[in-house]
Amino acid sequence: MPHKLEALGLPPVELARHIGWDIGIGGLGPLLARALDAPFVRQTYSRLVVDCNRAIEAADAMPPVSDGTVVPGNAGLTPDDRAARIAEIHAPYQATIAELLAARDAVGLRTVLVSLHSFTPVMQGHTRPWDVGVLYDGGDTRFATAVLTALQGRGDLVVGDNEPYRMDLIDYTIPRHAYPARPYVEFEIRQDLIADEAGQRRWARIVEAVCREALAAIEP
Repeated sequence: MPHKLEALGLPPVELARHIGWDIGIGGLGPLLARALDAPFVRQTYSRLVVDCNRAIEAADAMPPVSDGTVVPGNAGLTPDDRAARIAEIHAPYQATIAELLAARDAVGLRTVLVSLHSFTPVMQGHTRPWDVGVLYDGGDTRFATAVLTALQGRGDLVVGDNEPYRMDLIDYTIPRHAYPARPYVEFEIRQDLIADEAGQRRWARIVEAVCREALAAIEP
């Protein structure tokens, strides 16, 4: 949290919940990046400050309420308040992704955009049975559907096809940087499975394996 926002008026116990961050992804991402020799772009600020996977005009980009928790610091934001968060956090994050992709494209490196997220096992009283979800919608979906097939083929996982979330107009990063023709996939991994280092290492191996299998499946 930026110090000047005073934790948005929330106690540490609330910030530690899934509403404040994608639990486990900060550990999983570097492991996977090393395994695949890929850059990893990580947003270090809480998504309660600004959700970088939302369009800047989206109501839930700076949510006043998240999973039943009122966020006092997001109440009554002025246009200047919103613009400051976008300029300081949202825009640099998206610009970094764009610059990395452009640099790779410029030297002819084929690039797949992989987006990593995690989800809470229980949301608004409803249990979510999936171990992992694969999200995709428009653009070139071949890689994403190949990942889905590879995960389902393992036989030891409950795999969601656009579950527990569906990629649609709410998502911002993949549509902005991958559509219409760049291969991509968005993973949603259940947070209790990657909450510790052992889980993160296990899932880094799983994600690496299915990404390599999917890449081989779509290569000419």
